[in-house]
Amino acid sequence: MKSVVLAAVAALAVTGAVQAAPKGPKKPPAEVAPSAADWRALDPDNTLVIDTTKGRIVVELTPAAAPQHVERIKKLAREGFYDGQSWHRVIDYFMAQTGDPLGTGEGQSPYPDVPAEFTFRRGPELAMTPVARPAGAVLGFVGTLPIATQPDALMARTGDKKVHAWGLYCPGVAGMARGDEPDTANSQFFIMRQPYPALDKRYTIWGRAVTGLDVVRALNVGEPPENPDKMVRVRMMGDMAAADAPKLKVMDTSSKAFAALVDKVRKEKGADFSICDIEVPVQGG
Repeated sequence: MKSVVLAAVAALAVTGAVQAAPKGPKKPPAEVAPSAADWRALDPDNTLVIDTTKGRIVVELTPAAAPQHVERIKKLAREGFYDGQSWHRVIDYFMAQTGDPLGTGEGQSPYPDVPAEFTFRRGPELAMTPVARPAGAVLGFVGTLPIATQPDALMARTGDKKVHAWGLYCPGVAGMARGDEPDTANSQFFIMRQPYPALDKRYTIWGRAVTGLDVVRALNVGEPPENPDKMVRVRMMGDMAAADAPKLKVMDTSSKAFAALVDKVRKEKGADFSICDIEVPVQGG
């Protein structure tokens, strides 16, 4: 039942009696290393740590996008519900799914299903970093989560002074599995191995893996896999002992360093540029 379907150097002209310097290849612009101000710490109360048989996955939760689903994930993690559960549905070039105590795709938690949160309302108080502006929309980041939204200019014309927004299924994005009906998500979730825009606005997004995408992509494949990997332990970072908790910082997507990264990726990709090409840098471990 529960299934789911990221200054070139100018030539110097020399005039007068001084001979011009010989021309050579132009040097690429020097890359400026990010400063300490370009990084931010993860919020321990909104960071999920998934230790698996293949390694650790750290997911930054985004309550603004799906507050009810974020609370469900936190509740189950704190109760130890996910410990020992298998990755029961792993499809290459798509996603890895878990969160079923039966390991068959038919199980769920004892709690009621959670109403769909496929989209959310974004107001001026929610910080967002735009990276592209296709006709009638804006693509950007709220924290590490890639989103699409209506332009800010429309806020003045809505009753709640907010606009429509939704998460984008880029690599590492975490979503909720559900049945055929929209309001049937419960405990099963999935993490994207690759981008899959067909899921946008159809399955609730609640966060994104800031580290561990390599782990997600290394999980044994199958429906179910012949030898499924497991979630050994799942905890909120704020509930972990300091010695065991991840010591990570992510690049602030509102920083100049991130803007430079976006510009670099856009120039490299050219007409093929996609917001899913942008990986938010992480430091620490």
